[in-house]
Formats: sequence, structure tokens, C-alpha cells
Amino acid sequence: MQQPDPRPVYARATEQAAALIRTVTPDRLGDPTPCSEFDVRRLLSHVVGGTLRNAVVGEGGDGMAVHPFVEGVADDGWPEAYDEARTRVLKAWEPDERMTAKVRVPWGEVPGAGALSVYVMELVTHTWDLNEALGRPRELDPELAEFALATAHRALPDAERGEEVPFGDARRAPDGADAHTRLAAWLGRAPFSRA
Repeated sequence: MQQPDPRPVYARATEQAAALIRTVTPDRLGDPTPCSEFDVRRLLSHVVGGTLRNAVVGEGGDGMAVHPFVEGVADDGWPEAYDEARTRVLKAWEPDERMTAKVRVPWGEVPGAGALSVYVMELVTHTWDLNEALGRPRELDPELAEFALATAHRALPDAERGEEVPFGDARRAPDGADAHTRLAAWLGRAPFSRA
């Protein structure tokens, strides 16, 4: 079965992330996220840095040469920083030949379509992280989560993962959980419980 073109899905995922990032106020940058090693500022740094890495991959460059975090962004500059990165990444992946060309990413050398699908998974997951950290101000797109979850099952099929995998062991999602909760659980995350 041929993998669907991930470009339209990735574009929608960047729109969803951008809309959520625009809601972040400077007073929230120190708040914790479900990704325990990141506060909101560090998460935004990773989302922008990861998007720039993905842009370099789409442009035919070496993704390993790009640091997955950015520094020096002003407290109120995250929406602009992300918009610049996402404009670049969407342009980078426009050519059809990028889907079949081999690209170098942190997890190996793979066809572009496979790499971009994993970047969908990462972006949708980090958008969920941010939405949780902010108290769920937005309803997230379930179709994006279903695509990301299918990718996660292909890319990370084992429920138990070693130290070389940047995701925790899979958790059991509650019965009847929505796609975002199932995605988060598969990647070792749990929704915030707030006092």
C-alpha cells in the first residue's frame, strides 16, 4: 500500500501549531509541559529548531547539521520565528521529487515522504504538548492525530524503547480516548492533571 502524500497533512499541522503558538503570552514561557524536560520556552525552541532542521532536510541538506533548538528569540517573538520557519519548510518540500529522494535525518537515511511523515508525528505531538501546557485553549484536529498515530505505530512499533529513542515507553490510553490522547500515550506521555 502506497503511503499518502504527507505534504498536505504537514501543512495543516503547521497551521494548527502556528495558531496555538500565537496564543502563548510571555508569562507562560516558564510553565511546565507534558514533555518533562521542557518548559514552554524550551518546547517552542524545539518546535522552531525542529522545523528549521526539517526545512534543511527538504532542501536536500544534512538534517544532522542543524541544532534542534533555537536560541535568542524574544519572549514575544515566537509566533514570528515559527512563521518564518514554517514558510521555509513548506517551500522546501514543494517539489514532488523530494518525496522519493533519500534524505538524512537523525534516525537514518530514508525517502523524503517517510521523513516528512515522522515530522508530522513530531509536530502534532509537540502541539499537543503545548496545548496541554496552556490548559487546552484549542480543540486540536483529530485527523492530524490519526495520521501521526499511524506514523508512530510504523516508526516506533515497540511499546518499550531504549535510551536511544527520544520517546518514553508506551502507556495505556484510557478506553474511548481520542486520537491525540492515544498518540500521546503511545509516545509515553500523559495528560496533565491540574489541581
